[in-house]
Formats: sequence, structure tokens, C-alpha cells
Amino acid sequence: MDTLATTVLAASGKSVLATVAFVVVGVALVGGLIWAFRLGARIRSREPAPPRPEEQPRMPASGPVRESHGAREPNAMPRPEDGERLTPHELRPTGSRESDDQSRPRWNPGSGGSFGSGGPGAR
Repeated sequence: MDTLATTVLAASGKSVLATVAFVVVGVALVGGLIWAFRLGARIRSREPAPPRPEEQPRMPASGPVRESHGAREPNAMPRPEDGERLTPHELRPTGSRESDDQSRPRWNPGSGGSFGSGGPGAR
């Protein structure tokens, strides 16, 4: 299909102004897309290059860092002496501390687990 012939045929009708407006909007959109692409390429060229392999972080000589396990217990909420409420600066900075007993609590059959209320279950 010849686009010039189609444009002339469309412009010969009653909607000449609508056809011209359609062509102008199309050219503006294409121009805007080209401008945005060139702007993005210019900004990307100013960004630093990705790090080279020798610039990458290295594993420590002692090996990979492992996960640490330990039991913690909550700090007791301090009681005010005069019966007034405590302000934030009077509280301890952390919500828990390391427990004296580091043995892991074990699950006892019939004592709950992760589901339900600890009933006998379906055995």
C-alpha cells in the first residue's frame, strides 16, 4: 500500500485538518522517542563502567562467614521508681540479650509444635 497515496486520498475528504493533525502528532511522537533515546544514551555514557573482575570483593582468608546460632532472651522492662512512665532515653538500647542457657529448646510430642494448640492430634 502506498502511504503517500493514502495520505492524499485521506486529505481529499472533509477531514483535511484532522489528517494534518494526525500526521503532525505522529511526527512529534517519533521525534520525541528519538530525542529520549539519544538523551538516555548520553546519560548512560557518563555513568561509571561496571567493576572489573580484579575490583570485585574477595572472600576473607579465613573462609566464608558462617551463620551464628545462639539463644537470646528479652530484657526485662525496667520499673520506674516514682510510678511515672519511662521515657525512651531511660530504656535499654536493645530488646534482647544473650541467654545464659545456650541449649536449644526441643519439641516434646503433644506440646504444640508449629500448629494448633498442642492437642493430641490425629494419631
